[in-house]
Amino acid sequence: MNINMTRCTLGDSRKLQEIGYETFKETFEDQNSPENMKAYLKEAFNINQVENELSNPLSHFFLVSFNDEVAGYLKVNIGDAQTEEMDGDTLEIERIYIINKFQKLGLGKYLFNKAMDIAIEQNKKKIWLGVWEKNKNAISFYKRLGFTQTGAHSFYMGDEEQRDLIMVKKL
Repeated sequence: MNINMTRCTLGDSRKLQEIGYETFKETFEDQNSPENMKAYLKEAFNINQVENELSNPLSHFFLVSFNDEVAGYLKVNIGDAQTEEMDGDTLEIERIYIINKFQKLGLGKYLFNKAMDIAIEQNKKKIWLGVWEKNKNAISFYKRLGFTQTGAHSFYMGDEEQRDLIMVKKL
């Protein structure tokens, strides 16, 4: 088993777009209308959006490979790049995306550990994230890592309002 991680650059924008699109669709397509899924994917994973996110110096992306095949990625945000207004002592995990065929191999934990390392290097006191309330696998994963629910916020999938749980882990 060979796991490798690399920090993303603008040259990785197409690969991030493909992985984001594929993993989001695999995970949520069955629970959302085709119209809302199409609208969200078009908005969130168009190449301009991906390049804008990659260009933000307060956001950090990392690709993870398993046996030399790209398997997913991590996106973390600090400061004003966070999707919710938080204290200056926080780091947001915005995405841990693992392609379905690579799940259950420890890659999510591997990416989480990278987020932890960044938080410690940046002297953060908490890591937080938002997770869809119907994504039971992810919620269980984050609870096993020591996250607790502290709130919720609205998330829009196309024109449908959904609810993300806000989960926090103190360092």
